[in-house]
Amino acid sequence: MADLRPRVLVLGLDSIPPELLFDKFLGVMPNMRALMKRGRRGVLRTIDPPITVPAWAVMFTGVDPGTLGIYGFRHRRPGSYWDMYTPTPQMITYPTIWDLLSRDGRRVCVIGMPPGYPPPTVNGVYISDFLTPSNAQDFVRPTDLKNEILGVAGSYEFDVTFRAEDRAKVGEELITMTRHRFAVARHLWKKEPWDFFALHEIGPDRLHHTFWKYFDESHPRYEANPAFRELANRYYRTLDEEIGRFLELVPEDVRILVASDHGSQAMEGCFCINEWLVDEGYLTLKQPATISGTPLEKLSVDWSRTRAWGAGGYYARIFLNIAGREKEGVVAPGGVAKLIAELREKLSRVRRPDGSSLQAQVFTPDQLYRSVRGDAPDLIAYFGSLRWRSAGTLGHKKWFLEENDTGPDDSVHSFEGLYLLVEPGGQSGVESREESILDVAPTLLRWYGLQPPAHMQGRAIASWIDNGPPMHNATGMTRTDSTVPRRPLGSS
Repeated sequence: MADLRPRVLVLGLDSIPPELLFDKFLGVMPNMRALMKRGRRGVLRTIDPPITVPAWAVMFTGVDPGTLGIYGFRHRRPGSYWDMYTPTPQMITYPTIWDLLSRDGRRVCVIGMPPGYPPPTVNGVYISDFLTPSNAQDFVRPTDLKNEILGVAGSYEFDVTFRAEDRAKVGEELITMTRHRFAVARHLWKKEPWDFFALHEIGPDRLHHTFWKYFDESHPRYEANPAFRELANRYYRTLDEEIGRFLELVPEDVRILVASDHGSQAMEGCFCINEWLVDEGYLTLKQPATISGTPLEKLSVDWSRTRAWGAGGYYARIFLNIAGREKEGVVAPGGVAKLIAELREKLSRVRRPDGSSLQAQVFTPDQLYRSVRGDAPDLIAYFGSLRWRSAGTLGHKKWFLEENDTGPDDSVHSFEGLYLLVEPGGQSGVESREESILDVAPTLLRWYGLQPPAHMQGRAIASWIDNGPPMHNATGMTRTDSTVPRRPLGSS
């Protein structure tokens, strides 16, 4: 009879595109080279928007961001202009893989999967994520593990301050953080034979933001700096060493999935969405911004003459000042569609400083998602295939910036994450097809012989479940064959 209690290890490496892990830094990663020879690898296509929050939540629920109601790191509270909040695990109303496995009596250990603070209760251990406040005391469930976790490596860092001028310091802190995280992971792995063990490491994302222009000669602001180039190599070498030390503890019958939530790429610059909205007459200030980099919320807005305003980030979140919804709304509900069409058309005509098209792609949430829950922006806009960030600050007196308006930054996100699957008796050393991040959760459940719930929008990846165990409905939910028609992620 097929074993219905397999063991699964997920190594979540934030923001790594295939070309970095499988090529550029592979020369300093002997353990990764060995792992690649044992498994199959490929592109893991991420979701809209390609951001850590919500991408990991999508991966482990099988539900798109709109249905989850999570659109990024910051959400605007309904009826307000500036009141923002950060998503928490308690906002996720659909069960994650660790929820479903916990209900089925499986033992799980999850380290740092975002959104992860405050940490949820599972049948095992959950350590919160990089969004954890630095002084938080409630970062682990069960709570009595706190001192044990802190004692393993002497300290435990959730994140580093990476948009900083002292890049050498950032690099050293990244290496320390990653070593400590893996030390804790090895300690917990040895405590019991977990059914499911997942580790998230934010370090690669921070490295890319801090050091991309030093290791990528095609970066528009490439800078030859041997020390910083070597620091990037050193980080990937350290990451590989830590993975290798962990894998020494992992029996051969454990299925291993290495995955990233999205990719990264060189940042070309920022498009100042609110500067553009002011110049085009959609956003009116009572007095102009006189200091470069002034946040919109620090300025006096004439809401009686403002139809739209924006927020910065990897994509532009554009909000409409709708009558009856906002306190000082002026856009009649019947005029929203016309205003959206106008904004989309005008943004499509924006040219970069070199005269080429900005290639603005503007979506309403209902174009991207099966359903739209929570506090979504009215419009989601990508610029230059995401190579141009959105800058929400004002006072620049121009539409384009070479640097991020919130601090030094070398990289932005991309849609191409990665996967590397190693399984007992599976294919070895194979470069495989592209897969969707939505398909990971139902595939994980299928590995355990569990029926994916009907709400999951992905499909179990057939090539990952060959000769798997027969399915049983341990969750009390049934699966239908209907799945949401998918727009090619990142396309117009």
